[in-house]
Amino acid sequence: MTEIGYQTGSVLASWGQLGHDAHETNPALRWPLSIDVFDKMRREDAQVASVLRAVGMPIRSTSWMIDPAGARDEVVDLIATDLGLPVKGRPEVAPLRTRDKFSWDDHLRLALLELVYGHSVFEQVYRPEGGLLRLRKLAWRPPRTLSKFVVEKDGGLAAIEQYGNGVKPIRIPIDRLVVYVNEREGANWVGNSLLRTPYKNWLLKDRTLRAQALTVERNGLGVPVYTAAPSPDKAELEQRRQWEESEKAAGLKLATNFRAGEAAGASIPHGADLELMGVTGELPDTDKPIRYHDEQIARAVLAHFLNLGTETGSWALGSTFANFFTDSLNAVASHIADVTQQHVIEDLVDHNWGEQERAPRLVPSQIGEEQPATAAAVKILLDSGAIEADEDLEAFMRLRHRLPVKDHKTRREPKTPAPAVAPEQPEEGA
Repeated sequence: MTEIGYQTGSVLASWGQLGHDAHETNPALRWPLSIDVFDKMRREDAQVASVLRAVGMPIRSTSWMIDPAGARDEVVDLIATDLGLPVKGRPEVAPLRTRDKFSWDDHLRLALLELVYGHSVFEQVYRPEGGLLRLRKLAWRPPRTLSKFVVEKDGGLAAIEQYGNGVKPIRIPIDRLVVYVNEREGANWVGNSLLRTPYKNWLLKDRTLRAQALTVERNGLGVPVYTAAPSPDKAELEQRRQWEESEKAAGLKLATNFRAGEAAGASIPHGADLELMGVTGELPDTDKPIRYHDEQIARAVLAHFLNLGTETGSWALGSTFANFFTDSLNAVASHIADVTQQHVIEDLVDHNWGEQERAPRLVPSQIGEEQPATAAAVKILLDSGAIEADEDLEAFMRLRHRLPVKDHKTRREPKTPAPAVAPEQPEEGA
């Protein structure tokens, strides 16, 4: 009934063991050094920031709700209230207060940082209320504050440790944690960042951009070249040497300090010459490699459509590429839902009613399958009998189309059409 093999050994400690389990060959991307690298990538590169928003925003904007799944109403109400999410099949009710309440959208935003750093860790915080434990918050523990992942021999996480400001590290056991890990393999609780694959392209692109800026700076104006004035005709040999040395020093200072501008100018002695020399031949084309690296960065997350309509392909291919992309987004949303289900919802149910109590489920809507509720679509559903007109449907459609709120006092009765007059029948024999 026990495992014979193992997923991790206990020879290496803290970050050394995790680096060994992650099989990372690039020293700059070994945890915890990788945190600063990935943070720099997402903050300084427009394509990387665009890719991360393309992945994160659809997951945050899709509909998240609580599915009762056969659980008792009392249990469903507590979970839905604490998470601030609507219940599937019930009309949505706004919370009385939002201050000091758990925010699902803010939690989801921080949980999706697992795609950046490979992991995102939270600590569960409860408060007693009416004889029950209520979820107060899931406190985020930033990756740069983590000093150690304590991993069991079977690969399970036992605890995490945070830096203790020069004193004993702060240890948080697993029963207090909610840990989102992207593409975890075995005992690698650091995870795999979404930016690990395009790191090489980002690095080469960054170097190319620096070279491009230097090329423009050095060759846009031209390189100042100073030709010294000839030495006096009757000067002695030593005087000639001193003259040449002083001219070279003065010319070098003039050339290196030369700047373009409205007040730019130079004063040189008679016989000297100052010329702005351009590059002979063609400069290397840096635009193509930069575009190539941007394409590879988007391709790493299946976001090919970010490059369509610019230099590669057309928007007609967007729907084909978008299908693969939305499938990957649905997989990430499902992963987030599974972790929250196991370590937030079920923990909350266990603490209050025991492990035998049925727990509701957190379900996200399928990204890419939601259709807009247009007036034509609603009319078709009403005419077919699939839905019935009621007050909630009317209020929703009025709000969606920015129509005024319905006022029963000013409601007009529909006009009754006048009865049709039958045509006179001609008399017989007429």
